[in-house]
Amino acid sequence: MIELNAAQIADATGGRLEADPGIVVTSATTDSREVTAGTLFLAKPGEHADGHDFINAARTAGATLVLTQRPTDAPHILVDDVVTAMGLLAADVVRRIRAHSPTTVIGITGSAGKTTTKDLLATLLSTQGPTIAPRGSYNGEVGVPLTVFGAALDTRYLIVEMGADHVGNIAALAEMVRPDIGVVLMVGTAHAGSFGGVDNIARTKGELVEALPSNGVAVLNRDDSAVAAMQSRSSAPVSWFTTSTLNHLDPNLAAGSFLIETHALHTDEMEHPVCELRLHQNEDVSGAPVRSQLVGIHHAANVAAAAAAAHAVGMPLEAIAETLSTAGASSAHRMARTDRADGITVIDDAYNANPESMRAGLKTLAMLGRNTGRRTWAVLGEMLELGDAHSREHILLGETVVRLNIDQLVVVGDGARALYTGAVMEGSWGDEAEHVRSLDEAKALLDDRLAPGDIVFLKGSHSTGVWKLADHLTAPQEETS
Repeated sequence: MIELNAAQIADATGGRLEADPGIVVTSATTDSREVTAGTLFLAKPGEHADGHDFINAARTAGATLVLTQRPTDAPHILVDDVVTAMGLLAADVVRRIRAHSPTTVIGITGSAGKTTTKDLLATLLSTQGPTIAPRGSYNGEVGVPLTVFGAALDTRYLIVEMGADHVGNIAALAEMVRPDIGVVLMVGTAHAGSFGGVDNIARTKGELVEALPSNGVAVLNRDDSAVAAMQSRSSAPVSWFTTSTLNHLDPNLAAGSFLIETHALHTDEMEHPVCELRLHQNEDVSGAPVRSQLVGIHHAANVAAAAAAAHAVGMPLEAIAETLSTAGASSAHRMARTDRADGITVIDDAYNANPESMRAGLKTLAMLGRNTGRRTWAVLGEMLELGDAHSREHILLGETVVRLNIDQLVVVGDGARALYTGAVMEGSWGDEAEHVRSLDEAKALLDDRLAPGDIVFLKGSHSTGVWKLADHLTAPQEETS
C-alpha cells in the first residue's frame, strides 16, 4: 500500500479522526491475522464475523490505526460505514498512484472466467512492468479496495476483477477505480435470482463499458451476442476476441481497432487448448502459436481475452503467445489438475459454479475420459443464486452428465438433489449415480470407491464446501509400507 497518514485517510473517507494525524500506515486489511506493524485495520462487519470484535487482536499484532463504525480505545477514524469508506479510500489511492506514475487500470467482468482471465493477464503484464492483480476472487465492494490497497506508487498495471449481484454494482466499482480498459467475457445465468433475469445481468456487465473514457479501449467477446451488443454503449473504441476461426481479415473492424482470434482451436491429449493466436489489425493478419497449460477448451476464450487486453496496452503478439504457453491456473480450485501417486487424477474446479461453467467442466471431463479410456467421476454440489430456474437447471445438468457418458456421478447436498433426479430420469441406474447429504458422506464414498486410473472432477458453488472435498482428495497421500 502507498504510505498514508491518518489525516489523509480521514480526509479521503470523511471520517472523524480520533488519533494523531501524523500516524502513518503502509498496509491495510480486514483480517486481523494478516496485520503487521504499520497496518490500517479495517473493522468491517461481516456475514459470519464482525471486525470490531478483533480490534484488540489487530492492535496486539501491530495495527497502528483502525477504521471503525464504533468508538474504540485504539487510535481510529470513525465512519458511518466501513465498506463505503474503503471504497472512498481506494478511489483516493488510485488518484494518488495516477498522479505519480503512468498507470493503466484494466477492469474485467463476466458471468464466468473472470479469475482465470485475471490470472493470465497478470502473468502477461508482469513481464512489462509492476503489476497488481486481485488475490483469489477479490471482485466486489470489499475485494476491489483490498486489491487497490496492495498497489504501490510505481504500479504500471492495475488489474481489477469486477463481480456483481445487482444492477449498479459494476458502475460503482468503475467509479472507484476509473478503468482505462474494460474486458467483458460473457453474460450467463450466475446470480440470475438476485439480478431478476439475464437481461439485467447484461445491463450490469455493460456498466463497465459505459464507464470507459473516450481514449480507453473496450475489449468485447464477439461470440456472445449480449456482450457484442455492448458496442453501442461504449464511447471508447471497441476491439474484440473470438474463439471462432476466421478464414479472412475481419471486414467489420473499425479503424484503429483489432481482433484476437484462436485460429484452428483444438485440444491435445491432456485437454490443453492449442491454437494459432491471430491478430487482425490495420488490414493485416499476423499469428503466433499457443499451447495453453490450462485444462479445458472453454479456457480458450479466457486466453483470447487476456491476449486482447495485453495487446491493448501495447504488448507484442509474439511475446503474448510465448507467455501464454507457460501460464497455468494460479488461483485455487479452478480446473487445477493433480495427478496423485496412486494413479488417480483430480480436476478441482470447485471454487464456484453456474450452469455454463458446470457444462464446460463436464465436457472437459468427458473428453479426458474419451482420450485416455479412464473411468470418470463427476462430484457435483448445488448451484446457488439461480432463482426460479434452480430446479430446472439442476435437472438439465443431471441429464447432461448422462448424455456425456460420464461413468460415475456423486451429487452432494439436499439442495442439489434435482441434479441426481435429472440423471436418473435420463437413464443413470444402480450405483452409476449417488446422492449423499453431506460432505462427510461424500468423502467416505470417494475414499472407498475411487480406484487407480480414475479421473475425478469436482465442482459446486463455493458455500456448498465441495472445495473441501477437493482439498481432501489432493492432500499428500500417506505412504504405506
